Amino acid sequence: MLGIDDPQIWIAYVLCIVSALGCMVYGLLKWNEEEEEY
Repeated sequence: MLGIDDPQIWIAYVLCIVSALGCMVYGLLKWNEEEEEY
C-alpha cells in the first residue's frame, strides 16, 4: 500500500492521525469553556 511494506510504519502513521484528530475534538469541546482562575 503506497509502497510502504512495514506494518509498524503504518501503525505510526495511523496513531499520528488519530492523535491529531483527538486533539482537534478535544479543542472543539473545550472551545467556549470558562477558564478558572486560581
